[in-house]
Amino acid sequence: MERLTELETLITANQDSFYNIGQALKEIRDSRLYKHALFETFEAYTRARWDMGKSHAYRLIKSYEVIYNLSPIGDKVPANESQVRPFTQLDALEQRSIWKAIISSGMELTARNIKKFVDAQKTSSETKQDLTEQISTEYMAAVKAMLEQVRIAQHDHWQTTSRHAALLWHRVIREKILSKEWENG
Repeated sequence: MERLTELETLITANQDSFYNIGQALKEIRDSRLYKHALFETFEAYTRARWDMGKSHAYRLIKSYEVIYNLSPIGDKVPANESQVRPFTQLDALEQRSIWKAIISSGMELTARNIKKFVDAQKTSSETKQDLTEQISTEYMAAVKAMLEQVRIAQHDHWQTTSRHAALLWHRVIREKILSKEWENG
């Protein structure tokens, strides 16, 4: 109960500090401290205690998690929850990579600019990753056959396939891929 009171005091004192509020709400939720205040659910707690909807509470928690992830990069972090929002749909590595790119671009750090930058990066990476139509059916058939052999070998705990054979197949495939790149290069 004492920790709940401390965290609620923190939220009251920092109504404008989305990071601290998100951090406090995350601990209240994860540690189920809202039960000490006789609430059945975290959502009921945030609604009654803070007049805060479920989506807003979770947005603040997610914002805290993004800032926590970005903080080792440097002194500059997003200044408010709306600047953080575009990052919440990215994984931790993407968040850091895109944030570094934003900082090095020198652009003005506004929510609109950050959203445009993140959207452009996501579109660019989606375009780069969708190369499946460039893979030949013969190659896909060969890969599927090899994966089936690996599955069979794993199933029998590598008793009928030696480690040496698996490494040989790995080397052959790697050499074939590199020779194709060299030819096309």
